[in-house]
Amino acid sequence: MIQSGTIVVKEGRALWVGKTSELPKDYRLGKDGQEIDAKGKVVMPGFIDSHTHLVFAGSREHEFEQRIQGVSYLEIAERGGGILSTVEATRKATFDELFLLGKKRLDRMLSKGVTTAEAKSGYGLSLQDELKILKVMRALQEDHPIDIVPTFLGAHTVPKEFKNNRQQYIDVLTEEMIPKVAQEGLAEFCDVFCEKQALYIEESRKILETGKRYGLKPKIHADQLSSGGGAELAAEVGAFSADHLEYVSPVGIERLAEKRVTAVLLPGGSFFLSMKELPPAREIIERGVAVALGTDLNPGSSMTESLPLIMTMGCTMLKMTPKEVIQATTIYAARSIDRENEIGSLDIGKQADVLILDIPNYRYLPYHFGVDHVELVIKKGRLVYERPGIYKNIL
Repeated sequence: MIQSGTIVVKEGRALWVGKTSELPKDYRLGKDGQEIDAKGKVVMPGFIDSHTHLVFAGSREHEFEQRIQGVSYLEIAERGGGILSTVEATRKATFDELFLLGKKRLDRMLSKGVTTAEAKSGYGLSLQDELKILKVMRALQEDHPIDIVPTFLGAHTVPKEFKNNRQQYIDVLTEEMIPKVAQEGLAEFCDVFCEKQALYIEESRKILETGKRYGLKPKIHADQLSSGGGAELAAEVGAFSADHLEYVSPVGIERLAEKRVTAVLLPGGSFFLSMKELPPAREIIERGVAVALGTDLNPGSSMTESLPLIMTMGCTMLKMTPKEVIQATTIYAARSIDRENEIGSLDIGKQADVLILDIPNYRYLPYHFGVDHVELVIKKGRLVYERPGIYKNIL
């Protein structure tokens, strides 16, 4: 914590950080520079959303209503809803339609202070449609200020056309999709939804190991609906993160700690699905595992772009402290996507992704929930978002 501090930014990076009274004369504002007065406000690193399903078409508010009336998530899936209904809508959508939908979501995320987001495919489940989603992500990366870290999630579930021959789909994933995704450089990570309702543990291992051979770093949806050994598999394959973890075992937590796998917790899903089981965040933290938080933005189980709201859930539902939820959306989130040397903190030499928030101290951020505290977003040293009327249009 630096009271009355200054950050000097040049060419997209932090050149100096410290107390204003100690600012060297050499770093004072030049004739071509710009000074922003944030007196009485909090300046902090840009938020990192470490788990999103950014690109999809359609919505599932009818399923939301059904769940309110007592129908379970799994029952809805068995009736043809769930992931597969979004797959159908996404397959029908054009590239341009998906691009515009993704851009709207990114705009909302930026207004909440997100400057980097991990984004998963997984609503195509065919070579053609998974490539379409990943290419939309690449186009969004070129168009939008938010940095997008692409993850291939062809193993989100088994598509309906392979319902009676799941091994054939595993073959398609490992022999066609992963090689093509890697060849075209469309993804950095490979993810698997490891669950008995999706991909079994042995199938998940094969997919992740195949991804590694093609240069895709492993991630895993682990132990969300049952204790199936997902965390242990994440440790075994050297995953950068194990995500969800509602039903993680004590052994799984120990393995994550031993292998320094980041736990990405997603309380928005627990909240939106009214799940009774929550990830044991306090136990995970106390065992020495770095914890990140993400929105899990998706149309079925967490339809939100608001990472600050997720931070409040981290405090109230998972009993994390304000300090811990800020770490979970900055430096530890950066670790989960292999970016901790580049973003996630305001350090000299790092990328200048900076927020100015109209709050009196950092504890206030998750405390005053459901409103926008972000006044200004700087991405790579460039002003990219200003809440209307705050700075008299300095952008």
